[in-house]
Amino acid sequence: MIDTVRLEAALKRMPGFEALLACERLSAGASRETYRLTARVDGREQVMALRRAPHDGRSALGMGPGLDVEAKLFVAATAAGVPGPRVLMMLEPVDQLGTGIVMEWIDGETLGAKIARAPELEATRSMLARQSGEVLARLHQIDVTASGLDGILESFDAEHSVRKTHASYLEFETPQPMIDFTAMWLLKNLPKQRPLKLVHSDFRNGNFIVQRGKGIAAVLDWELAHIGDPMRDLGWLVTRSWRFGVPGKPVGGFGEIEDLMAGYEAASGEPVDREAVRFWEIFGSFWWAVGCLSMAASYRDGSETSVERPAIGRRSSECQIDCVNLIIPGRSRKPQPALQTLSTTELPRSDELLKGVRDFLRNEASSALDGRNQFLARVAANSVDIALRELTFGADAAGWETQALQKLLGVPGDVSELRDRVCKAIRLGDVDIGSPDLHAYLRDSVLAQVMIDQPGYAGAVECLNHG
Repeated sequence: MIDTVRLEAALKRMPGFEALLACERLSAGASRETYRLTARVDGREQVMALRRAPHDGRSALGMGPGLDVEAKLFVAATAAGVPGPRVLMMLEPVDQLGTGIVMEWIDGETLGAKIARAPELEATRSMLARQSGEVLARLHQIDVTASGLDGILESFDAEHSVRKTHASYLEFETPQPMIDFTAMWLLKNLPKQRPLKLVHSDFRNGNFIVQRGKGIAAVLDWELAHIGDPMRDLGWLVTRSWRFGVPGKPVGGFGEIEDLMAGYEAASGEPVDREAVRFWEIFGSFWWAVGCLSMAASYRDGSETSVERPAIGRRSSECQIDCVNLIIPGRSRKPQPALQTLSTTELPRSDELLKGVRDFLRNEASSALDGRNQFLARVAANSVDIALRELTFGADAAGWETQALQKLLGVPGDVSELRDRVCKAIRLGDVDIGSPDLHAYLRDSVLAQVMIDQPGYAGAVECLNHG
């Protein structure tokens, strides 16, 4: 948590600031911290937002600009007609609070699931897909030279994006065959080159504020902005992770692709490259599969100890099953539960102990807490559920995968060693990425993992329904 004494001292640089009345960390934001601040300014209460990174201001995903650059992006975007908050001040090194932006507070909904599902936003959802296209068109028309952004943002194309993301994954030393396979597929199916423009790179449901009856009131979270292929933003918006399980609404769980395309084309005067959008949709699942692993890595190395980080790490399998469904759909093998003798004469079994902890977190602890701690109690309960499913399905999944890999590679070994071998074979081209046997292995192994991590995920249901 942030040191509120130091924060209040820093805020005294604001004209008219008198006192910090409240500071609440919000549950949203896996990479950076967001706080709702209530202050007394010129004798009146004023609500503000603080976006903060405890260290140098760079994303926890290891890429993108720092918060000082993000503040300049907010200014350039609002000048171009992209809705967003007004920047009030920046934290400075003397504050000893890391890097941060203090901005005006804009009321509205930011939680993606509520934007996609809340009954009171039903009428508003009908305008969001087209509006998203219009906002992205204005964003992509920002003159990066006139705004000075070309001198402070990275510039790279699709191939660099794939290679950079894959290189980040390799640093985690966590062999995930579907991630390697998707990287190789993407490199063989790169979109055509087009003029590079300012790309938000994280424009999705959950990263903008929606007001009832008005639609998008602010675009947030510029931490991954760069100069690149503008089709990336459209592909990311339709990436399956950000549909929040709403069927039939591929744009953010709230709208139709045709509306998104129509809004973009009308506002930009340029046609949408639909093949490129599909490439970037697949890339989006690939990128977030790696991004989830980066969250787990930050927990393992001790830099971020929140219970949220390892839980997000387990979401990598959701993204991987989305890649399966997009690239190599087909019939898959469902993992089988372990046979368990339910004895009443033994000490409580591991599953009984875990269920007790889960139920306490989900019911008693969660109901007694509020704000971020209530959110983290639910995350912890969900993590216990994952451990319970691992007890149920883990042995079958590992045993089957070992046999499948031994057959595919023609060598003996345990599952960890064989996973590492097949990943290296995919990277080196020693196995044909068009092989039906490889595809079957990838479908089955990724499905087994997501059935442990999140069996209700829409991609898992889709995979089970194939064939």
